[in-house]
Amino acid sequence: MFSQQVTFLYTADMAATAHFYGDVLGLPLVLEQPDCCIWQVTTEAFLGFCERESEAPVDGIIYTFVTQDVDGWHERLRAKGVTFSRAPQRDETYNIYHCFLRDPNGYLLEIQRFEDPFPA
Repeated sequence: MFSQQVTFLYTADMAATAHFYGDVLGLPLVLEQPDCCIWQVTTEAFLGFCERESEAPVDGIIYTFVTQDVDGWHERLRAKGVTFSRAPQRDETYNIYHCFLRDPNGYLLEIQRFEDPFPA
């Protein structure tokens, strides 16, 4: 088993990315390099962005934040001006409660709760 996990994505606008993940989501910045920044998502999971002039396509990526408080996150982020592409709702197919939004780079973000994370 691995000890930590880092997902790296590309951005053409590090300032907007830093504002969104640091100020809006409130994730702690744990490493700042000349062209890459890494934010801590959980105790052992991290999200990094590297600035590139031409960013990679954003389709096909969903970055999911798992929490029991989907509605609370939805309300807090809306109060900060975040627009959601889908309001919180239950998905019977996957037995989850979730909502969707896009970050400043166009990446699809999901805030999700597993209704029964350990089915019998």
